[in-house]
Amino acid sequence: MHIAEGFLPPAHAIAWGVASAPFVVHGVRSLTREVREHPESTLLLGAAGAFTFVLSALKLPSVTGSCSHPTGTGLGAILFRPPIMAVLGTITLLFQALLLAHGGLTTLGANVFSMAIAGPWAGYACYRLLRRFEVPLMVTVFCGAFVADLVTYCVTSVQLALAFPDPGSGFWGALGKFGSIFAVTQIPLAVSEGLLTVLVMRLLVQSSKGELTRLGVLLTHPKPRGAVAR
Repeated sequence: MHIAEGFLPPAHAIAWGVASAPFVVHGVRSLTREVREHPESTLLLGAAGAFTFVLSALKLPSVTGSCSHPTGTGLGAILFRPPIMAVLGTITLLFQALLLAHGGLTTLGANVFSMAIAGPWAGYACYRLLRRFEVPLMVTVFCGAFVADLVTYCVTSVQLALAFPDPGSGFWGALGKFGSIFAVTQIPLAVSEGLLTVLVMRLLVQSSKGELTRLGVLLTHPKPRGAVAR
């Protein structure tokens, strides 16, 4: 993730920006509505954004010569749903591009699509599916964070393979190469992020039980069989 400034061909950079824009616009509307109707959620929103910023700012060298990092988007997606996470992720990536030289402005659309859109939606879908089958909350949180992290890098691999197909084996060959480079470090990082997200969620259960109940993360009473928490 964090495709570097100027790394993508202009046409690809523009296309990913166009693809990301509707999700971010929808997310801004969702975020505005959430803050207007529930101003008490501002602190929790800030915590989710800070969690994403700190984790995704960690830059860990890979044995393959690349760099990897956690994403931190699973927590915000579970708490506030993916549209709001698209906004928090975009803000995170914009500040990192401007202040930390992580990613870039020309590649912002591609980075937003992988980390702030595809990852959160995949993680949230996993979380919802497991909740439907009455899997314990902390297990669903771990799996949601794990999937959000891993899918981000899968999408990044697709983006790079589309931009730089292998001369001999084309898109699929490039996808295998990029995917294997990321997988070496990203799978254990995704596991670590899942465990850390569980730890943070346990702390939130203790400190913000009322807010988590309103958001549907915690249930106030046993739900009928087949019902979904949120």
